[in-house]
Amino acid sequence: MSVLNQNSIFKVLVVLVLVAMCSLYALPNIYGEDNAVQISASRNSTVTEALESRVSDILAANDIAKKSIEFENEQILIRLNDSDSQLRARDLLDRELGDDYVVAMNLAADTPEWLENLGGEPMKLGLDLRGGVHFLMEVDMNEAIAKALEDAESDFRTALREEKLRYRAVNVRDGHIDIQFRDEETLDKAEFFLENRNRDLTYQELDGLVLRAQFAETKLAEIRDYAVKQNITIIRNRVNQLGVAEPVVQKQGAERIVVQLPGIQDTARAKEILNATATLEFRMVDQDNDVRDAQQGRVPPGSQLLNDKDGRPVLLKKRVIVKGNHIIDANSGVDEYGLPQVSISLDSEGGNKMSRGSRENIGEPMATVFIEYKATGDRDANGKLIFERHEEVINVATIRSQFGSSFRITGLDSPKEARDLSLLLRAGALIAPIQIVEERTVGPSLGQENIDLGMQAIIWGLALVMVFMLIYYKAFGIVANIALAVNLVMIVGIMSMIPGATLTLPGMAGIVLTVGMAVDANVLIFERIREELRDGRSPQQAIHHGYDSAFSTILDANITTFIAGLILFAVGTGPIKGFSITLMIGIATSMFTAILVTRVIVNAVWGGRRVSKLAI
Repeated sequence: MSVLNQNSIFKVLVVLVLVAMCSLYALPNIYGEDNAVQISASRNSTVTEALESRVSDILAANDIAKKSIEFENEQILIRLNDSDSQLRARDLLDRELGDDYVVAMNLAADTPEWLENLGGEPMKLGLDLRGGVHFLMEVDMNEAIAKALEDAESDFRTALREEKLRYRAVNVRDGHIDIQFRDEETLDKAEFFLENRNRDLTYQELDGLVLRAQFAETKLAEIRDYAVKQNITIIRNRVNQLGVAEPVVQKQGAERIVVQLPGIQDTARAKEILNATATLEFRMVDQDNDVRDAQQGRVPPGSQLLNDKDGRPVLLKKRVIVKGNHIIDANSGVDEYGLPQVSISLDSEGGNKMSRGSRENIGEPMATVFIEYKATGDRDANGKLIFERHEEVINVATIRSQFGSSFRITGLDSPKEARDLSLLLRAGALIAPIQIVEERTVGPSLGQENIDLGMQAIIWGLALVMVFMLIYYKAFGIVANIALAVNLVMIVGIMSMIPGATLTLPGMAGIVLTVGMAVDANVLIFERIREELRDGRSPQQAIHHGYDSAFSTILDANITTFIAGLILFAVGTGPIKGFSITLMIGIATSMFTAILVTRVIVNAVWGGRRVSKLAI
C-alpha cells in the first residue's frame, strides 16, 4: 500500500501555480483607494503637461498637500490624503480652471506600480459597496420617430427626383409625410414606386392629390429599439470621461436606460455629461444667398442661419446630407502636405448618402453642425421634460472630390482642432434626447458600512466553520481550513482578474454561501474516509477510496448548483447577476480546493508511508 496516495510533480505544480497566481492578483485589494481629483478637457480645450505644473502650483499656493499627481491618457489625476483635502482641491481647481476643464472627484486604486505593470488591480465594487450614483433615464421616442421621418422625407425627395416624378411639396406633419403631386397619373406612379422601394411605410391617398406615408408598427418598434441601443453605446462613451472603473449602462423596459456609476462623488458633473444630448449633421453652405441679408431677418426658404464656434454667422441649406448616427469611426492626423485632417468612416447607408451628396456639390463648402439638446426645466402636458435645441457650426471644409464611406475633413486650423473634432465625431450622436426620471445616490460612508458588515459576515462564517472542522475532524480539519482560506483568496483573485466582474452586496452573500459549500465537499470526503476505516481498511486505502468514492457525489451537487447560477446570470439583472457571478466562481474554486488542494496536502502529510491510524 506504500504506492497509494503519492503526489505527482505535475499535480503539485498545477496547485502551486494556480494558487500563487490567484494570490498575486488578489494582492491589490489590500492596498485600498486614494481620494482623488480628476481633471479632463472640455470640448474646446486640451489637457497638457503645462496644465499639470499649473495645478501643482495652485495646490501648493493654497497649502493643499497631495500624495501624487499623474498625467496620463489626456487626464490629470491628483491623489490626496483625505476627503477634506479632496473636497477643497475640487472646489479650488474648479474655480481656478473655469469652464475650459472638467474637475471631478473620484477614488483611485493605490496599487503599487510593480503590481500594476503585471496587470494587477483591485476588484470592481458595485454601487452598494463603493457608493456612487444611479440614474434611470428615459429616451424621447417622439424625437426619435421625428428624426426617422425627416430622413424618410429627404430620401423621398431624392428618389422622386431621380425617378423624374414631379411633385409640388413634401412635408412632415404629426407623425406622417404628405407628398402633394401635380396630377393623378404622377401620384399613382409615385405610389407604386414608393411602395416597392420603401416597404417599411404604409401609403394612403388623400384629397388634393396628396399621398400620405406613415411608418408601419414593426418599423416604429425597430426605431424605438434602435434609439435605446444607440443611446446606450454613446452613454458608455460619455461616462468614460468620468473615469468610472466599472460603469453599468443597460436597457430597462422599452424606453429606459439604467446608468450606475460606482465611485462617482460628483453627481452634478455626472448629470451634466449624461444630459448633454448631442448630434451631428453634415450640411451644405448656402452660397447662392447673402449671409448679411439673412442677418437682417431675410432668411431664404430652405436655408438656416447659424453661428460658428467664434460667433461668426454661416448660412446653411436645411437639407441634411448625412447625420452623425452614421459615423462609425473618426481619427485625426495630417494630410500629404503635413496639414491637420480628420479621417471619417461611415456605415453603408451613410456612405451612400455622402457619395450622392458630395457628387452633386464638388467644389462647394460643406459644414459640420453640432446640435445639442438642453433641458429647459419645463414639462409638457404628459409630464415629460421639454428640450431646447442649440446648433453650432464647428467646421466648414470644401468638397474636393466625391466621397464614399470613408472621407476626410481638411482646412482645420490646428492639430488640436483636428483631435477635438475626431473625439467629438467618435463620441457619436444620440438619436434622441434623454431625461433623468429617477436619481439615487449612495454615499461612500454607506458603501463602506455595507463592506464592513459584509466582511463581518464572511469572517464570522469562516471562523465558525473553521472551529467546527477543527473540533470535529482534528488534523484533517486543519487541512480543510487551509483549503478554505485558499478558496477565499482564489475567489478574490479571480474576481480581480475578470474585467467584467463586479462585487456587490449580494455577491458578498454568495461568498458566504460558498464558504459553507466548500467545506461540504470536505465533509463528504472525510465521512467516507471514516466509513472506510470502520469497515477495516488501512489508513492509506481509506484515504484513497474516500476521495475517489466521494468525487462523483460532489461533482453532481456542484454541477447542478452551477447550472442554477448560470440561469440566474442569464435572466437576472443588477444584484442577482452579482450574486450569480460570485456563486459560480466560488463553486469552481471550492471544487479545486476541496478536492485537489486538500488531496495534495493529505498526500504530502500521510501518503506513501506506513500510518497506523488517522486523526480524523
